[in-house]
Amino acid sequence: MIREAAERIRPLARRTPVMTSRSLDERAGASIFLKCENFQRGGAFKIRGAANLILSLTPDELKRGIVAFSSGNHAQGVALAAKYVGAAATIVMPEDAPKSKMDPTRALGARIVTYNRLREDREKLAAAVLAETGGVLVPPYDHPMIMAGQGTVALELLEEVPDLDALLICVGGGGMASGCSTIALDLRPGIRNFGVEPELGNDVWLSFQKGERVTIPPPETIADGLRTPSPGKLTFPIMRRNLESILLVSEDEIRAAVLFLMERVKIVVEPSGAVGVAAALFGKIPNGLGRVGVIISGGNLDRSLLKSI
Repeated sequence: MIREAAERIRPLARRTPVMTSRSLDERAGASIFLKCENFQRGGAFKIRGAANLILSLTPDELKRGIVAFSSGNHAQGVALAAKYVGAAATIVMPEDAPKSKMDPTRALGARIVTYNRLREDREKLAAAVLAETGGVLVPPYDHPMIMAGQGTVALELLEEVPDLDALLICVGGGGMASGCSTIALDLRPGIRNFGVEPELGNDVWLSFQKGERVTIPPPETIADGLRTPSPGKLTFPIMRRNLESILLVSEDEIRAAVLFLMERVKIVVEPSGAVGVAAALFGKIPNGLGRVGVIISGGNLDRSLLKSI
């Protein structure tokens, strides 16, 4: 499915660069290879899953329109893919979503329905929109086609750097972690896969400890793309099977990683995309790993937030 997805999304998704940094290697004690999805269309990896699902829809389904819910990056991916196929898109987004994610989504022609993430359920709101429009739901992570699309990130990385010892993948709902860990183990059976999430949004870590999905209150982490309250129903069993463990990083460590990447690597990365680098910088990865791939998931960072960092 992931190799098929790579062919399907070719008209929409870019093949993003892999970058290295001697300063990062020295701090991490390993050779780090950064898969830079901050250079992706829409500024994040989410276009991959959205395009894979939307480009597989029938003409009749496209006429009915597309409905999605997203904290931001998935919204842009859906809006880009919907515009490409000429379908109307309605996207449920939190009212406090970063302007760097909301404004481009609206500019692409999508209709945005906002909600309060502390008091309202985005999936219920999306269901109401679906009932109203008769559209097709394109979820952010809990769908086989979405997971397969996101898995193309690791497919590209391992095609370019095939001899990785480990892979660090930021974890929100788990779509990218599921897809990337699956193809990584297929291409390199001995690879060690690790998920990374904020300490303040540790729903996946807690779920791993308990052995079942745990739901936490809406997280107040700076990593807005990782504020999911629980892992997905479909993604969680895949992550449990494929990920060795979940690494946790603090808010200060995430901020330091954003600043390090800007000053030393000369790239702008949003906090959600910097958690893997934070894990490498602050000694969270196991000793003895020689070559480590780190997925930078996106670069949509508000100026005000960058200034505060």
